[in-house]
Amino acid sequence: MKKWMFALLVLLGVDSLAQNLEGIRVACVGNSITEGPGRNNINSYPLMMQKLLGDAYWVKNFGVSGSTLLKEGDLPYWDQAQYKEALEFKPDVLIVKLGTNDSKPQNWKFKDDFVENYTELVETIKEVMPENGQVYICLPVPVFEDNWGITERILVKEMRPMLRKVARATGAKVIDLHKPFSTKAGLFPDGVHPNAEGNAQMAELIANLIRE
Repeated sequence: MKKWMFALLVLLGVDSLAQNLEGIRVACVGNSITEGPGRNNINSYPLMMQKLLGDAYWVKNFGVSGSTLLKEGDLPYWDQAQYKEALEFKPDVLIVKLGTNDSKPQNWKFKDDFVENYTELVETIKEVMPENGQVYICLPVPVFEDNWGITERILVKEMRPMLRKVARATGAKVIDLHKPFSTKAGLFPDGVHPNAEGNAQMAELIANLIRE
């Protein structure tokens, strides 16, 4: 990248030195597990994945802590600035990891809308993606301790089949983040959120699938 272009990007507040305007654009949509310690924090899984994928890719973190996939949820992703930014980014690759907060009682009472809302989110973003764009839907990481109303039973017994249904309807690929972490409770200090090592393992798993 030419020095004058680099200086302009810095001036405009572009957050990653590894960004390649002609690279493969990867949008990471999700909740606090995607946002991590911060969207621009090197210990968030998207920025860790940027490092793994290299300069041929441009990975952006569009995670919003506490957000729900459900439009009637207590913090719908649809209403967040990051949703609009993800659309404007026009990704080549879309990774969606939403649903954990939807398992809370006040949100899951709207579960009948989950498949429809999720399908709409994916299809809406696909409209701005290239025809050969890749979409990945993540099965949420395990919940080792039900906290803040987040419930493992709902994620596994009820939500997981719905996510697979959305994947079939949208032509998306499924990334199972539950099974690889099912025996790694030590990576989830509060029972819900992975620590830096957990984020690193998640970044590696997803990066390997993207490169396949």
